[in-house]
Amino acid sequence: MAMSRAEMDAIVDDHFRFEATDDLDGVMSSFADGPVQHEIIPSPVGVQTDRAAMRAYYAMLYRSARGDNATTIRRLYGDDFMIDETLWEGEIVDGAVFLCPGKTGKSKNRLLHIFTFRDGKIASEQAWLDLAAIQQHIR
Repeated sequence: MAMSRAEMDAIVDDHFRFEATDDLDGVMSSFADGPVQHEIIPSPVGVQTDRAAMRAYYAMLYRSARGDNATTIRRLYGDDFMIDETLWEGEIVDGAVFLCPGKTGKSKNRLLHIFTFRDGKIASEQAWLDLAAIQQHIR
């Protein structure tokens, strides 16, 4: 059965809130039971399907980036997926998480997420970051 836009919004908004508050348990609870896929581009870790590795990535991300604001630009929906475009603003403490080792600074960049859903939770998450903007902002 297809999920409503409101249901998808609630799941993703909760997921983003968990990310914004560095809530590892909350983030991990937003993923569906069974097989999952997580991929951030660019990233030093590639595609992840192991929950322990996903958790370790989020822990690394929380140490490396501190968000000040995230603004949803637009969302597009299908029966079991959502595309989310967001403008992220914050400080990158350690650019290694974005393949920019040794770089730090304030950044304002767009992210494009594709989420798929299963049983009312996230089955997969892919996020593309505007690496050119990140590289322009951090030194």
